[in-house]
Amino acid sequence: MLARAITQYQQRVDNQLKQVIDAQAITDQKLLSAMKHGALIGGKRIRPFLVYAIGEMLNVAPEKLDACAAAIECVHAYSLIHDDLPAMDDDDLRRGQPTVHIAFDEATAILAGDALQALAFEIICEPVEGIAPSQNLAMVKALARASGYSGMCGGQAMDLNATDKQIDLETLTRLHKLKTGALIRCAVELPMIAAQVSDEEQALLMDFADAIGLAFQVQDDVLDIIASTEELGKPQGSDCDSNKSTYPRLLGLEGAQATAQGLIEDALSALTKLPYNSQLIAEFARFIIERRV
Repeated sequence: MLARAITQYQQRVDNQLKQVIDAQAITDQKLLSAMKHGALIGGKRIRPFLVYAIGEMLNVAPEKLDACAAAIECVHAYSLIHDDLPAMDDDDLRRGQPTVHIAFDEATAILAGDALQALAFEIICEPVEGIAPSQNLAMVKALARASGYSGMCGGQAMDLNATDKQIDLETLTRLHKLKTGALIRCAVELPMIAAQVSDEEQALLMDFADAIGLAFQVQDDVLDIIASTEELGKPQGSDCDSNKSTYPRLLGLEGAQATAQGLIEDALSALTKLPYNSQLIAEFARFIIERRV
């Protein structure tokens, strides 16, 4: 069930992204090609999957969530383009393909990231039938908060500042709750806004989102050690080569794997308290720490 749902929602968001990007007036063909390269060369589409799958669990039609799914993937794509730049992580490979600044150039990569970020908010601001303006505004605010200083960008700054330094587990956890976790949390929050869930259900869903967001990053740190470059689609051991603090470095490989398992158990515990059929979401939670990519 999970594999079929992942494929279905990957295809759905990819179609949305292609339509939106292809609809852009051709001001500069090179920039538009760079945007497509950054947004459409593959990827797990974890965040759009969560938007749709949580929406499915909460009985929200996917048509009401297409804009949210495309917008959050545009933000994620922009973040990866910038993350790969020489001034940041200086990576040449992403998803098995040359990174945008390698395929094009640094200036074009910066502009492609900027344009995709702006496009995300253009998409999510569009009126959607069945979504009230107040809900739409709440979605825009949630995506902005998750993307900026209080979320992903703030976490990225912490990550850069921690390079070549030994940081403690508490700091590393706070860093990744922002850098990786904030956008995953937003992917759960957007369909929750559409469904107008109760305060109690909202708290449980946020507990779930926080746990899987951190588990996702812990597993990424583990895979940086145990997976191959071919599996990862980027150089194996890149975090170690960059002298970054990681969960395996602080806890050991087995300790990191145990931490990821504990986080998934926390996530599953939150799901069991919800009055919905959460089988698909539970399968996805387990997939997070079983994946090899």
